[in-house]
Amino acid sequence: MIPLKDNIPSERIPFINYILIGLNVIVFFIELAQGQQINDFINRFGLIPSLVTAGIHGPRYEILPFFTSMFLHGGWMHIIGNMLFLWIFGDNVEDRMGHFFYVLFYLGSGIGASLLHIATAPGSTIPTVGASGAIAGVMGAYLVLYPRARVLTAVIIIYIIRMMEIPAIVFLGLWFLMQFIMGVATAASTGATGGIAFWAHVGGFLVGLVGGGIAKLFTRGGRPKRLSKRPRVEVITKEGKRYWH
Repeated sequence: MIPLKDNIPSERIPFINYILIGLNVIVFFIELAQGQQINDFINRFGLIPSLVTAGIHGPRYEILPFFTSMFLHGGWMHIIGNMLFLWIFGDNVEDRMGHFFYVLFYLGSGIGASLLHIATAPGSTIPTVGASGAIAGVMGAYLVLYPRARVLTAVIIIYIIRMMEIPAIVFLGLWFLMQFIMGVATAASTGATGGIAFWAHVGGFLVGLVGGGIAKLFTRGGRPKRLSKRPRVEVITKEGKRYWH
């Protein structure tokens, strides 16, 4: 299933989401410019679980890869897929959380995703890269904040492509279930040391559910309470319709 767009318009420009997408694209082109040194670049800025677990009790422990790994990608399909999901779901989550808190939430989701990946594959020597964990957090928050939304989706069945409007709760629920099942299967077969970091997706999504729940408690009318400086005024039109301004 490939999401194309949702039916929830943003009330304000999601410039943080645009910046995040731009940073991911810029870093990807920096990767491409590395040429034969690309492996060294990935090993330096990607997150390697075995180095983190070894570094907890020694000088090899590093914090930087927790952040830099979120902006690295393994190829064109990897970054295009991630940015498509971020484009569709990120603007609404930023709209609800506010720009500042959305940045913290995004980074926190990525870190939470990495921690669960490390917990499930502590001895892995393979660098983990990609914004998938952070974006999974965005998707989890979207599920909580906009459960009644609908997502226009391209459903591919062998060679047939059908356009369907799927409830967000179904689309995101199936996506999470697939990540969880694949995470269990991968851990059972390979020890979760290589391939797609499904547990990172699971971890990010769970962080997103919590973050979305908190945002729902502390927002009103689709905007953060604390960031709404102007009082909301009830307006009654000539037709007797009411709305808040």
